Amino acid sequence: MNAIVALCHFCELHGPRTLFCTEVLHSPLPQGAGSGDISGQNEQAEDEEGGIQMSSRIRSHSPAEGASADSSSPGPKKSDMCEASGCRSLAGGHPGYVSHDKETSIKYVSHQHPNHPQLFSIVRQACVRSLSCEVCPGREGPIFFGDEQHGFVFSHTFFIKDSLARGFQRWYSIITIMMDRIYLINSWPFLLGKIRGIIDELQGKALKVFEAEQFGCPQRAQRMNTAFTPFLHQRNGNAARSLTSLTNDENLWACLHTSFAWLLKACGSRLTEKLLEGAPTEDTLVQMEKLADLKEESEGWDGSEEEEKPSSQPDVVEGQELSKSSPEPSLMPDCNSWNVAHRRLSVFRSLRHMRQVLGASAFRMLAWHVLMGNQVIWKARDVDLVQSAFDVLRTMLPVGCVRIIPYSDQYEEAYRCNFLGLSPHVQIPPHILSSEFAVLVEVRAATRSSLYPTLFDDEQSLNKYEFVVTSGSPVAADRVGPTILNKIEAALTNQNLSVDVVDQCLVCLKEEWMNKVKVLFKFTKVDSRPKEDTQKLLSILGAAEEDNVKLLKFWMTGLSKTYKSHLMSTVRSPTSSESRN
Repeated sequence: MNAIVALCHFCELHGPRTLFCTEVLHSPLPQGAGSGDISGQNEQAEDEEGGIQMSSRIRSHSPAEGASADSSSPGPKKSDMCEASGCRSLAGGHPGYVSHDKETSIKYVSHQHPNHPQLFSIVRQACVRSLSCEVCPGREGPIFFGDEQHGFVFSHTFFIKDSLARGFQRWYSIITIMMDRIYLINSWPFLLGKIRGIIDELQGKALKVFEAEQFGCPQRAQRMNTAFTPFLHQRNGNAARSLTSLTNDENLWACLHTSFAWLLKACGSRLTEKLLEGAPTEDTLVQMEKLADLKEESEGWDGSEEEEKPSSQPDVVEGQELSKSSPEPSLMPDCNSWNVAHRRLSVFRSLRHMRQVLGASAFRMLAWHVLMGNQVIWKARDVDLVQSAFDVLRTMLPVGCVRIIPYSDQYEEAYRCNFLGLSPHVQIPPHILSSEFAVLVEVRAATRSSLYPTLFDDEQSLNKYEFVVTSGSPVAADRVGPTILNKIEAALTNQNLSVDVVDQCLVCLKEEWMNKVKVLFKFTKVDSRPKEDTQKLLSILGAAEEDNVKLLKFWMTGLSKTYKSHLMSTVRSPTSSESRN
């Protein structure tokens, strides 16, 4: 994240002062930082939180880092420094700290003031504003301010206990400065939580020191017994103590460097840019809902509950599948690895491939049943072949309409799955075989090797199989069918379109018909319009045919819960407002 994190202090002698700051360098250290080359990395420590390597040795440093300063230096003059290092973090001659991010080649440099004069001016102004005019009620807490010219600032002011200070406390702030206002505002919750953690740790250490000093020598009673002296005289004789003295932590600045460096790295990594072309599709919404449901279920599951699941019923989730009796590849013997790899070559790779293997008429019958929501049953010995067939066929449906049991040793009812894989010995009920709402694909061994023409390489061809597609309601050749099926077949038969282009055509066709489903859902389920108006709407949508109406009703079950709840809320809100009026 292109930002600067700084710790500021309000000195009773000199006003607001910058104690410590960490900045990001995307290139080698600039020459302006006193020839700023890095060498002699003596003290290195691996940052456990961010994977950053820290070095406390820099060969040379700028005057702002504690060396002698002349009139051209951006840092404060030596005469402005407190005697007891209250306005200074690093001692004179201290080289500062630098951390190297190995992943991004970014350096995080910490010193008392930024080396660049313009950055010094920006940090200085933010420091003054954070400890003077830009404060929240109570003078302790977060606040946001800034402008386009001097940058935008997230500031969190806080108090540190000091038994020798006026009011027994001193005023500090941690500020984050960057030029991107939107990014900084979006990072508010993250920065608030992490900076609050740093502040709590500092206040906890200082409180222990304060209580120990008060126990040994109570300052309140001593001050009450002391004769009154003018405030200015008392202030000049009571220079601010350093933060390392207040917290009794000699490694305070190294720890702050590590915390600030990790804060910059983590805050920059948590937000990423993503290109969104329009609103999310229904498939995206359904997938997000399913992932959320699975996450909730997995959190509630225990190991004992998983063992107590009935083995006779395979688990089914819309848009996903869980196999009941498919073999586990990890448990296969090594001697069969070649056979498994060879078998997996005989799979369907695309709808076009499946159409070429099954034939135009058989594929049309199969695709018609898929689009209508009827149960599609595959009987084969090759589990991978069945799985590949389902992976190809499911691309014609919205994600919310897909319920798969890839392989089972017994027949499962249609309400549990619309894609069912069975082993060859499983008996299918007669009423299913004669039903118009199911289609069966039997994969048998081919009687001769030349049954199908070799369209692909010999290793990847399916010539060794014979596919028999049957149904109680075969699709007539002269049947018009749903409009989307005709468009899919037109895309598959167009050899000028590659497989990737056909996939994109499927996405566009599904989104087009899902939009029609949304209109029909609102018209019928939400608005409760009469049948005459519904027929007029279907004519306008170009879906008045019987097959199109069946398809729309089936696809309506694949609408996301988010869309349905949104429609219901938008419909109820005007009604409730009218009733209140």
